[in-house]
Amino acid sequence: MRYKTLTSLLAVIVLTTLAVSATAAQEQGAEPQHEKAHLRYRFVDLGTFGGPESYINAAFSLGSPNQINNRGTVVGAAATLIPTPPNKQICGGPDGLVPFVFHAFAWQDGVLADLGALPGVECSQAVSINANGEIVGGSGNGVIDPVGGGIEEVRAVLWKDGEIRDLGTLGGSESTAVAINNRGQVIGFSTNAIPDPFSLLYFPAGITNGMQTRAFLWHKGQMQDLDTLGGPDAQAFGLNERGQVIGISYINSTPNSTTGVPTADPFLWTEDRGMIDLGTLGGAWGSASALNNRGQVIGTSSLAADPAACFTGNDPQNCHPFFWDNGKLIDLTAQSGGLIVNANAINDAGEIVGLACFPNGTCHAYLWRSGVMTDLGALPGDCFSQPFAINSRGQVVGQSFSCDGSGRVFLWENGSMIDLNALVPPGSSLQLDNTEAINDRGEIGGEGLPPGCSLDTKCGQAFLLIPCDGEHSDEKGCEDEGDARTAAIQNNPAPANQRPTSAMEAGMTVGEIEARMRARFGLHRGLGAWAHP
Repeated sequence: MRYKTLTSLLAVIVLTTLAVSATAAQEQGAEPQHEKAHLRYRFVDLGTFGGPESYINAAFSLGSPNQINNRGTVVGAAATLIPTPPNKQICGGPDGLVPFVFHAFAWQDGVLADLGALPGVECSQAVSINANGEIVGGSGNGVIDPVGGGIEEVRAVLWKDGEIRDLGTLGGSESTAVAINNRGQVIGFSTNAIPDPFSLLYFPAGITNGMQTRAFLWHKGQMQDLDTLGGPDAQAFGLNERGQVIGISYINSTPNSTTGVPTADPFLWTEDRGMIDLGTLGGAWGSASALNNRGQVIGTSSLAADPAACFTGNDPQNCHPFFWDNGKLIDLTAQSGGLIVNANAINDAGEIVGLACFPNGTCHAYLWRSGVMTDLGALPGDCFSQPFAINSRGQVVGQSFSCDGSGRVFLWENGSMIDLNALVPPGSSLQLDNTEAINDRGEIGGEGLPPGCSLDTKCGQAFLLIPCDGEHSDEKGCEDEGDARTAAIQNNPAPANQRPTSAMEAGMTVGEIEARMRARFGLHRGLGAWAHP
């Protein structure tokens, strides 16, 4: 099914997770000053447009840095009751299995607004919103892609002032937008009209007569091709407020002997220097996955010992996450003393979160800061945990998993990991299942399961947790019903006060942990631009 492959265009999963925390910049070199923890949260079920499912675009599948802006506006997609017409590429929800048309939404102040799609019975999804309320994503356009085997084209779109705008392409059939910053700059990738047998968009679908895939920056009506590192293709995955762009690019046009495709390196693009090759850790496949407003970059790279490791995703020991800062590429695994499985997100303080397997046999969320790695632990009784986002306050959200693969949603802050379901009022409409985003106000977005809904039945709905402080303290749902957070901490103490179950003690290998993550989320780690469910 081409939704699973060619819609790398709209559901690309980069290096396990692709997240950027678009946070306010902090002074270079200063230690982060994290604020007081929130006491209570107001729970909001965002609902749908009549269909069974809604979702906030997962950071690890779309690369969107701004699913919730600092005005509290949330973007994503929700199912209507319109049956899915044939050959629609981005219908059916995040995994293509719900037989209804999905439309992009924006939620604010209790209102779920249908952003619509391009003309016709089309599907759309919103992936990023800036401080000005400008939203970008993708929409079907009703035209069959002449290269894509009878599947409809997808176009990058911008929603502004109640109108939808097709941003066009670089001469090919397909494009999608990945992020927008507060300057109104949009990045994404598009095909052009030049044939390319190793197209970063078409080749994963088994199409060798595809067109070149190129990273673009769109601003004030103009779509700019960001060029490449010397090869035919590039894809953009992240954007900061300075207009810097990161992603992956072929460095030549010659297939190498290890991957069978041209060698690919991570890049950083700047307005004054163009595309900069960040280098690799010795392998033939590397990609940048996130950056902050200081221009610091995280990603993954294969090693010389196994040059194709990040391309195949078969051996995490030879596919390492990296941290790039001012020309210096740091191997996070080599520095950690343990086996880091991924680096998922970075904030403007240079704090990195991801999944690491430590020498004591635990595989947990970690926080890396200035060369020091902190094991964030897991919720009591769980085997492993995985973080998805970090904000400028150092708050981390993610999931904690039992040894059978069932998960709980956590918030980690100031040394404590809290089960977020403990903060949801009794009788709420959803059981929180995963988190995708947290903004600098501490608002948390994700997906929950209504009563009777399971992961297999595709009926989850987007939620938002709003801190009950300041302007929200008197709102409905924020009434003082006791200090719920204190109770949550008492029931879920900090990692230092507990001994989480070791995944290794439970007989789980790193490969088995990754397999369970793939089964739950469709994650294929280390495949750069070509990772897809």
